[in-house]
Amino acid sequence: MLQVGHPAPGFSLPDVDMEMVKLSAYKGKNVVLYFYPKDDTPGCTIEAIDFSDLDNEFARLDTVVLGVSRDDCISHAAFRDKHGLSVRLLADEEGKVCGKYGVWQEKEKDGVKKMGILRSTFVIDKHGMLKHVLYGVNPRGHAAEVINLIKVME
Repeated sequence: MLQVGHPAPGFSLPDVDMEMVKLSAYKGKNVVLYFYPKDDTPGCTIEAIDFSDLDNEFARLDTVVLGVSRDDCISHAAFRDKHGLSVRLLADEEGKVCGKYGVWQEKEKDGVKKMGILRSTFVIDKHGMLKHVLYGVNPRGHAAEVINLIKVME
């Protein structure tokens, strides 16, 4: 698991428009990098809408929000369009970035164990350092909590 104060692992992933997004391109801005299990599922939809609804607030705090799951770009585009999302969704189909951030974990549901994304959020400062590392977050109200964490960073 990643630790606060360490450099955020770099990556390059495609967004919904299949444009490559590099973490290093956001040096000089805060980045909220959140990992979620699956497009268009109840918890993931709540979280993505909440982050999108606070888009202006994040922008005022010089912060970019990036959502990552293992869904492909086409699934992300449908999810974005269906719910009018403004957050930038990135496709980590092979799970390499999920692995770097320690969110690809064994989960148990109804007695069945399988691998999946542990809903997690990383707040990265303007210098590329991890300021907040939040594993296993609750989607409801999470975006507002993240706003408060960023406010104290400024």
